Amino acid sequence: MATLPNPLPKLSTDPSGRTLGLQLPPGRLIDQTYDGPWPEPLLWYAEKQSAPGTWKALGGAAARAGLLPVLVDVGSSQGGLGDWVLLPGETSYPGDHDVEDVLEEYWEEEAADRELAEDIEPFGPEWPGLAPAGTLAVDPDTCAAQVADAVKGGRDSWIEEPHLALVPARRSADIPAAIGWTGPVNYEGDVARLCAVLRSWEDRFGIRVVALGLDTLLVSVAAPPATLAEAEAVAAEHFAFCPDAIMQNGPENIREYAEELVGAQSWTFWWD
Repeated sequence: MATLPNPLPKLSTDPSGRTLGLQLPPGRLIDQTYDGPWPEPLLWYAEKQSAPGTWKALGGAAARAGLLPVLVDVGSSQGGLGDWVLLPGETSYPGDHDVEDVLEEYWEEEAADRELAEDIEPFGPEWPGLAPAGTLAVDPDTCAAQVADAVKGGRDSWIEEPHLALVPARRSADIPAAIGWTGPVNYEGDVARLCAVLRSWEDRFGIRVVALGLDTLLVSVAAPPATLAEAEAVAAEHFAFCPDAIMQNGPENIREYAEELVGAQSWTFWWD
């Protein structure tokens, strides 16, 4: 995967981040992967749980230093950060994948199951194409900070114990690939293909990757669909991207799921 210069090694000798223009709280660098130590740290995360205002306080300055913010789940009941399997060496570059090709492949593999015919209505087995871009309702980075502030944690939360992390990545959509995150491994072995979709959503809907759990992804959405028809087109992409978000998370079909997307400023995905 193509990479940028990594500022994180500087934190080994300067934990406060002052040489990077930062004022960091106590934190830890992570370089351990499934295959052993990575040559450079993959991410830094704060030892203290994130609180409202944390994202806004550090996110802008970190981005100027070449580091992008994301909340990581350090809680243990569902598999905290210490249980993650990171495989950056087996991750390709998101820019090498075409979003239309990726989603069409996923859609046709899932929609070919005749038992899902009612679940994917109003669509059929043929890939319906990409949804049109939304209209920005708020600045994407402002929206991300607001969504991050709303992540309270707790046993009933998608993200049990959120801690702010900083990742060297070209854009927010690339964060999962930059650290070799394997949350969707039972669905897709190369998370960069999913990041190609996130890049497209970043362009069309102003998304930002806000939080990662063991197998959970939360994004903010600054340009959500405004009508049910727009939401159904987006829901088709969500089904291709993460069928479990619909099939195992309450809604009985794409149409019902789409109702939840109208005006929603966050999307959550979970892979079994």
